Amino acid sequence: MEEKNIFYRETWAEIDLDALHSNISQIREYLPENMNIFAAVKANAYGHGVIATAKTVLAAGVHGLAVAFLDEAIAIREAGITAPILVLGATRAADAGIAAIHNISLTVFQKDWIKEAEKVIPPECKLRVHIKCDTGMGRIGVTEEDELRQIDALLRQSSQFILEGIFTHFATADQLDEAYYNKQLSRFKYFLHCLEALPPYIHAANSAAALCHADSFFNTARIGIAMYGLTPSEEIKDLLPFTRKEVFSLHTKIVHVKKLQAGEKVGYGADYTASEDEWIATIPIGYADGWIRKLRGFKVIADGELVPIVGKICMDQTMIKLPRKMPVGTQVTLIGKQKNHFNSVDDVAKKLETINYEITCTITNRVPRIYKGRGIV
Repeated sequence: MEEKNIFYRETWAEIDLDALHSNISQIREYLPENMNIFAAVKANAYGHGVIATAKTVLAAGVHGLAVAFLDEAIAIREAGITAPILVLGATRAADAGIAAIHNISLTVFQKDWIKEAEKVIPPECKLRVHIKCDTGMGRIGVTEEDELRQIDALLRQSSQFILEGIFTHFATADQLDEAYYNKQLSRFKYFLHCLEALPPYIHAANSAAALCHADSFFNTARIGIAMYGLTPSEEIKDLLPFTRKEVFSLHTKIVHVKKLQAGEKVGYGADYTASEDEWIATIPIGYADGWIRKLRGFKVIADGELVPIVGKICMDQTMIKLPRKMPVGTQVTLIGKQKNHFNSVDDVAKKLETINYEITCTITNRVPRIYKGRGIV
């Protein structure tokens, strides 16, 4: 089933909800039956569209959702989704009451924050919190045993808080060398022994740890990149227990075609010169869409053939060199499959010398997302 969308230019991203549902279902089957899954839908679900993604993965069996900021969590609540939501990042203490009213769980890691937050939580509400332990990531989190014990005591003594969880995040779970991973895991297990009692949710496993490190299992996992059909890293690609399907693809259409004579120029700086008579097409996508200038030379797929980007990518338009004249309206696939060719998100990431996470997150919201599949949305 395909959602009806209206947009007014020939560029769009397709989100395959069937692939998303299948990916998370396979992960659900692989993990222990009693393990809770929090699906990471932060950053607009890694660029896939947060509401459609959230509804689909909840239908596929995840327990709750994880976001980066309170704003993201509130947007999900306003869409009518009632599942548990955990904010992984820092939230201002002054906004703790808003989170409590919306039944959104927050991450805590500072004693003073707890004291300030307690003042603004409405008397009729309780704020659910997860303690973040920094075991070696070096971002946010409790680092010392005494500090953890004091935070635990403050939360348990207050009538305004419910200690719902404790967690950490691995820095190297997607690497073959396990030394640092083991150090973090050992540190987290030590922190657990510092608590007066264990809370309902204990989580350390991200996608890489959940799929490659069974010793990271407690009773909850946070799954992000893997459910979108992408590999946590090239290093562990061959260790993953099942094949995933990429959920995100990116398409456009040719809006203009012209024939250049040898010696004619293309683009800003006039730094591409036709070496012979060439067919050049223009497609309506550019760096304002997240299709950035470093992708010059990358080969996209037009009418089933790989064709290179030529000249500098513009803010809204990109030029490609065709092997022959193609009609206006010919579909061009930048990410995804067309006939016998497939451009993966990893292919784009390799060209840009970055990680696949960054690619889907970078495609901006002015590119409409078209949802295909189960009709969850």
